[in-house]
Amino acid sequence: MTYEFLWFEGLPFPSPGYSIEGIKEACTKFVIKDEDTVLVAYPKSGTHWLVEILCLIHSKGDTKWTQSVPIWKCSPWLETRLGCKLLNESERPRLLTSHLPFHLFPKSFFTSKAKVLYLMRNPKDVLVSSYYFWTTSDLTKKPESLEQYFKCFIQGNVPYGSWYEHIRGWMSMRHRENILLLSYEELQKDPRSTIEKICQFLGKKLNPEELDSVLKNSSFHVMKQNKMSNLETMPESLKSLHISIARKGICGDWKNHFTVAQAESFNKVYQEKMAGFPKDLFSWEYCPRDSGSSMDADKCCPVVG
Repeated sequence: MTYEFLWFEGLPFPSPGYSIEGIKEACTKFVIKDEDTVLVAYPKSGTHWLVEILCLIHSKGDTKWTQSVPIWKCSPWLETRLGCKLLNESERPRLLTSHLPFHLFPKSFFTSKAKVLYLMRNPKDVLVSSYYFWTTSDLTKKPESLEQYFKCFIQGNVPYGSWYEHIRGWMSMRHRENILLLSYEELQKDPRSTIEKICQFLGKKLNPEELDSVLKNSSFHVMKQNKMSNLETMPESLKSLHISIARKGICGDWKNHFTVAQAESFNKVYQEKMAGFPKDLFSWEYCPRDSGSSMDADKCCPVVG
């Protein structure tokens, strides 16, 4: 069985695990606390990877938490029915995750001191990764083809709406001290330095052994084998939906899927939509083309746009 979108404030959301009432409650009534750490990203930007890193940082590299508690409980998804319930019941400080665009995010955040990490990824890779995710899962009506999904993505007629609007909205907050911008590509290129930057932002100090453990246990290979991280332990109500988060874990896969015409069309739209933003905010130009390792960073893919 597959599902049609839920529509809220003009944006499409997956149906299983969501409800209009739940999304509305998350957007209008949920209270973000000063002690919270919030991860926000457009879908398929490396969200689960960063959740794992944050959990390991908070446990100082100790894997007992990430190997005994499902990832969706460690950092619940705010806008899902179960996620909002878990967050309201949890003790502070909380880790929480969201794909919500800026204009729908709980207004309580804007008067709080909560730390927000906003994760970005090359939108071409986001498109390809999300195509495979929605095609192989039963969360929504499946795309008929990559060509069809390409058009839907450009138009923003995909879960959580336009990638461009998502990025532009959250980028308007980039100068606030309690927001840290990160990219999937910099995590691939230099995970150690990026994790150290995250620790500094969160006020966490790790010794070399603890940092090594965070690096090792947040790797693509380890996460793929960890049933608490790879969504093998989904809630009973969602187990039939064939949800998987681990496909390749690489950068630049769009080159294996886009035609020349699609790449040119995408670049044109990108330049129009992202006009006015400094190019050095984005780091698509240096992502490695390896098979999931964060090494070989000298193998670069060209910048989008």
